[in-house]
Amino acid sequence: MTAQAASNHFITEQEYLDGEQHSEVRHEYIDGQVFAMTGASDLHGLILNALAFALTPGARRKGCQLFTSDMKLRLELGGQTLFYYPDLLLSCDPQDRDRNFRRAPCLIVEVLSPSTARIDRREKLLAYQSLPSLQAYLLVEQERRHVELYRRANGWRVEHYESGSLPIDCLDMPLTLDDIYIDVPPA
Repeated sequence: MTAQAASNHFITEQEYLDGEQHSEVRHEYIDGQVFAMTGASDLHGLILNALAFALTPGARRKGCQLFTSDMKLRLELGGQTLFYYPDLLLSCDPQDRDRNFRRAPCLIVEVLSPSTARIDRREKLLAYQSLPSLQAYLLVEQERRHVELYRRANGWRVEHYESGSLPIDCLDMPLTLDDIYIDVPPA
């Protein structure tokens, strides 16, 4: 999904959290500024649902919590407070249970679109890698069968997949590209 500037007005973290509880539009928060999130395509939704369906059994087995699009991630980066809405967030830390956000995910997934790809590959990649708990960051293309997997185990080097399966380390399970793209019509 895409973030669009809501205004140049700065608000506090608490004002942001209070506002999000009553807002019909979700917003990301970057150190006092809020950015409205736009809607997603049908392919985005199909891919995200397929990911959640494929990962849920492993998440339940491990006692993890899996969220799609509606759980905020809170980060502290360079003295700034940030709140993002990852497309998919997996938290396995039993101490990471705030009702409004998570701080310690082990997996984050973003489904790329032309309007979000640059932010997801740069800004969010760097921000997410600052999380000590994060083991993997997965970027999923919508328009073609291709995923990029950044893994802490590899010193945050990227691995590219167009077929087969990729490791989901924090769940000790593989995830196949067939599972990710099962509901996407052939091109």
